[in-house]
Formats: sequence, structure tokens, C-alpha cells
Amino acid sequence: MTGTLGYDVLILEPIPQNVDTFVPNGDRFMWSPQSTILIYGERNAILIDPPFTTKQGRQVADWINASGKNLTHIIATHGHGDHWFTAPALAEEFGAQLVASQGTIDLMRLQVEQRSVSWDILFPGQIGETPITAIVPQDLTINLEGHQVRIVEVGHSDTEDTTVIHVADLELVVGGDVIYNGVHQYLSESAGGGLEKWLTAVDLVEALEPRLVVSGHKNPALDDDAPRAIRETREYLTTARSLLPRSATARDFFDAMMERFPDRLNPTALWMSASALYPES
Repeated sequence: MTGTLGYDVLILEPIPQNVDTFVPNGDRFMWSPQSTILIYGERNAILIDPPFTTKQGRQVADWINASGKNLTHIIATHGHGDHWFTAPALAEEFGAQLVASQGTIDLMRLQVEQRSVSWDILFPGQIGETPITAIVPQDLTINLEGHQVRIVEVGHSDTEDTTVIHVADLELVVGGDVIYNGVHQYLSESAGGGLEKWLTAVDLVEALEPRLVVSGHKNPALDDDAPRAIRETREYLTTARSLLPRSATARDFFDAMMERFPDRLNPTALWMSASALYPES
């Protein structure tokens, strides 16, 4: 083992969706702020969850170059395109290897198949080529200058087969979309027991006993305190679980959650969730 590790976070600002209507509170449809994380040693670095548009990818490339580190690997915590669509291009540019769990790779393939009816409609002309170049690393672990960077499978959270990244020597978990931090959580895939499964995933993160958690979607004004972010993520899920059977329509659920969580960023994510959970309303 050589030297110590550090980490930096680049939070990319929300970008507008190609939607003509508005969120019930009057907001324009936006994507949530996104975190891209660089775990680094003395010479080398690992990038986690690069974003999805070509413009964002250029921002990340400039950020990596400014770090002066040699990028060896890129990790995607899960298959949602906003956490990896720029990864193949970045991997080629920096000579890095894209890695992920098998479940993540399977969802990557599905996201590419569905691009034309989802991502390319919401963000026309903004996403580049998305070949599937990821491989599964041995033991789901990357060696960074003698330190272990471990992919931990936690099952369903905001989608299927999600993971978090555990860096024990930093007491750090990169939470992907398992742990949120001050941003409305994406619940659209949580019908039929999904909230319970997500709560189990939160328990698995807590069992790692991190001091720090970097969330995939976070309010840049908030710190990375793990106990707080875990507690608040759990509270959001348990509140949603209690309100779902008591809300008759998507608007009812949206309004009730907004009342409970008025300070969370990006109500668009909440309205997308409500619309999916109450498709007939």
C-alpha cells in the first residue's frame, strides 16, 4: 500500500428536459443535480458515475485533466443512463477500463435499447454513442495503489440490481442512487414492494458503517455526513410508503410529499415518480 487516498466530487447543475408542460408547483421539468466522484491516490484515480450528455462529459474530462491523475478505471453504480452514458467516451479518451456488476451491465443494455423512446426524447441531440464496454472486475474489487475500492451489490433501490462503492480506507461509500442527499428521490420503479427493497438496500449501506456518503444526486450546499444522509433517505422512503395508500391521485401524493419535504431539490423527480405510481390519475 502506498500513500493515502482522497476524493473529490464534481456536482453538475440540473439541465432542462424537453417537456412542454410544467411540474404542478410551476417548475420547469429538470434533471436532478448529479455527482461524479474521483477517488485518487498519489498517481492514479478511479472515476465513479460519469454523467450522460456530451457537454457534461466534456466538463468531467476537463476536471480529470486538471487533477493531474492517471485515470485507470471508471465505475458505474447502476445501469440508469445518467450515471454512465459518457463513460465509454471518457474511458477511450483516458485509456481507462469501464467496470460494473453484471446486473448493472444488463440494465445498461436495456437502457441503450430504450434510448429512442426515453433519453433521446427528453434530451434530443445531447447524448453521444453509448457502446457497452463495461466488464465485471474480479471479486468486484479494484486495486488503487494498494487500497481496495469495492463494488457492493445491494439489490433494488431506484432501479434493479444497484450497487454502491465502498472505500474502507476513506470510511466512504459512493451511494449512487441508493442514498440521496437533499434531492427528491426517484420512486418511479418502486411499485409492488420496491420501497421495501430500497429500505433493505439502505440497511446494507448502513451496515458498512461509513463516515461519509457521496450521493449520486445531492444538494451541493450539504455535506457528505453519512448518518444524516442515510437517515434522511430512509425517512423519505418510509414517508412515501405511508402516503401511497392514503393518496388518491398523483397530485395528492405529490402535494403531500412536497409538504413533508419542501426543501429538497428538483420536484420534477417527485412528479415523475407520482405519475408512474398513479398511472390512471
